[in-house]
This record gives sequence, C-alpha cells and structure tokens, in this order.
Amino acid sequence: MNNETPDPVALAALQHWAYCPRQCGLIHLEQAFADNLHTARGQAVHHLVDTPGYEMKAGVKVERALPLWSDRLGLIGNADLVEFHPDGTVFPVEFKHGPKRQKLYDDIQLAAQAMCLEDMLGQPVPRGAIYHASSHRRRDVAISPALRAKVIETADAIRAMLASGKLPPPVNDARCRECSLKEICQPEALAGLCLISRLREELFSEPD
Repeated sequence: MNNETPDPVALAALQHWAYCPRQCGLIHLEQAFADNLHTARGQAVHHLVDTPGYEMKAGVKVERALPLWSDRLGLIGNADLVEFHPDGTVFPVEFKHGPKRQKLYDDIQLAAQAMCLEDMLGQPVPRGAIYHASSHRRRDVAISPALRAKVIETADAIRAMLASGKLPPPVNDARCRECSLKEICQPEALAGLCLISRLREELFSEPD
C-alpha cells in the first residue's frame, strides 16, 4: 500500500479539466491564461467572495474565501463561501456567473470542496450548492458517491498530465467558442494537423 501524500492539485484545476483537459493543461502546466467576456464576468462574481472573512446571518456563520486542503486526496484551494449552521451542518457554496444550470464540471469542483472540508473537520458534508449570479438562485447539489469518485478520477488525471509534461490534444468542438484560451490553443489548426498526420500514417502503413 502506498502511503505517500499525492502531489497537490488545485481545486480550480478540477473544474478546468472536467470542462476541457487541454484548457487545464494550458493553465496549470504551461501557466497560460487570457481573459474574455466570460472570465471577466466570473471575476466580477468572485469579487463578492474573494476577501477572507466571516459574518453571522440568522445564527449561521458564513466564511468567505476559506482555505481548503486534503493531504489524503492531494487537493488544495479555497471555497468561495462556507456556511456553518447551528445544528453542525457544514455547507459549501460555489459562486458561478451565468443563469441557473447543471454542469458536471461545476459539481465536481463543489464536491472536491466538500471532501476537503470532511477531511479538515472530521465530519460528513453531504450537500452543497452552486450560486448562479445571473439568476440570483442556488442549485443544491448532493455530494454523491459517483461525484466523489469523479473527483478522485479527475485529480489523478490532472496529476498524471502534470507529471508527463504533455498537453492534452485540442477538442475542437462547441466548448471552444466560449474559451478565453482559444487563440492560444488554436484548436482548428491543431485538429487539422492531427488529421493530416493520421491520414499520412494510414497512407504509408503496411497492409494487413
């Protein structure tokens, strides 16, 4: 059994990988980043919760920008907001711009926060929420076994990518239209090169 602590992966990287592995590689391997309308909106939303501190609301302690980590899982980062209720319930809330909608990549990031809180506090965190700023609505998320498994799978994939030093290939699909890294990534050009390379291999391959 391997008892070594895994190399830490940033919580935000889980969301990036689940959205697009190449985007994650550009940001967390090559340290590349660029802004667009979507990232600007996201930054504006996070200005609401990016200053550490707390306040009391109807008996609930609300912590902002709370540092999180898990040595067991090799995760580190911050929670936008965590509610500590009088009955002992711990409830993380992740802020996202845009209208209320279910996205697996958002849920994976929230689940990772819940799992870190469990390791830090020694108590279960079975639920959390995504706060969608455009619609001013919360979407409750159950931290299910399937979601927990996806967190571990995603962190392992990111760790392997960072260890290899190799960028994942471009996806070149609808996700690219909203990605701020499209000009750096060049998905259409690279997809074309991959196609040419594959055709060349097929052309000169030995017949069975």
